[in-house]
Amino acid sequence: MVDVLQVAVLAGDGIGPEVVPVAMVAAEKALAAQGIRVQWEMLPFGRSAIDSHGESMPTSTLDALDGFEMMVVGPHDSASYPEPHRSAAPPGAVLRKHFGLYANLRPAQAIPHIPATAPDIDLLIVRENSEGLYADRNMAVGAGEFMPTPDVALSVGVVTRQASERIAERAFEAARTRRGHVTVVHKANVLRLTTGLFRDVCFEVAQRYPEVRVDQQHVDAMAALLVRRPGDFDVLVTENLFGDILSDLAAELSGSLGLASSINCSDTRVMAQAVHGAAPDIAGRGLANPLAMISSVASALDWAATRRADPRLAAAAASLRAGVAATVAAGVMTPDLGGIATTSEFGDRLYSVL
Repeated sequence: MVDVLQVAVLAGDGIGPEVVPVAMVAAEKALAAQGIRVQWEMLPFGRSAIDSHGESMPTSTLDALDGFEMMVVGPHDSASYPEPHRSAAPPGAVLRKHFGLYANLRPAQAIPHIPATAPDIDLLIVRENSEGLYADRNMAVGAGEFMPTPDVALSVGVVTRQASERIAERAFEAARTRRGHVTVVHKANVLRLTTGLFRDVCFEVAQRYPEVRVDQQHVDAMAALLVRRPGDFDVLVTENLFGDILSDLAAELSGSLGLASSINCSDTRVMAQAVHGAAPDIAGRGLANPLAMISSVASALDWAATRRADPRLAAAAASLRAGVAATVAAGVMTPDLGGIATTSEFGDRLYSVL
């Protein structure tokens, strides 16, 4: 247990410099109530880093991050970067690969007073983050897409026993702290060797957790069932591409992609980063919704609470979520959720209840 929590901050592009500071102040207040002080280290990242350091992910930033267990990262807008930066690996991908952040945990839970298509949804998608069907995660050097002729494009999908086992362990450990139910999502009826291996390894891991109920779904059926009866599911574990798609669906069912929080983590490091993008069309206008960023920081605090066996960190995370719920219940919401509050007004009301 520590009394000072050191956190690296990469504010990012677009609305990042608006929503990240709100999450920082909220976390400071929640942690202070538990007797924990925060030391923030602001580091260059994204478009501003291109202007100041000549690259979106400076080597100096990566070197500095080696000393941090926790980082808070805003969105990046790499599609708008000038060349050659636009064609290079996005800065978020560099972070994920450099630090081996193999697990992407994406909760989806409806919040009272925010209209939701599925008001009973409360699940966690545990997404394997280092391989699968995404081309940028399949090769030690370069990407797993190539064109043998101008008219033929090929993509390589990679599934390994090691990666499947460690993400399954993450899912079953999470289920132990939730409602004790894991659903393995795959497409083994078609991708028999790759997602078949993923499915089989997940069921092998399930034998170590007899107290957790386990079942399986094909990814297409899973998408339909999330719409029809999302309340039946607790923890979904799946490969990279399937997890990305299902988590966006689950976020919309819970109310909005603007609510979608996320952490990318390994066994020793965690990165809090909201699922949404940089939204350059509303940047600087005070319209950005900071809720997903705040919730991402709460999830990072939960991760740290488990790693450090420090219940104060979990209490601070619970306080953040309760504060968000109270703020929304008071009718204080940004325009994307049907309210009229600015980003800073939402933050001010949240701070007052922490």
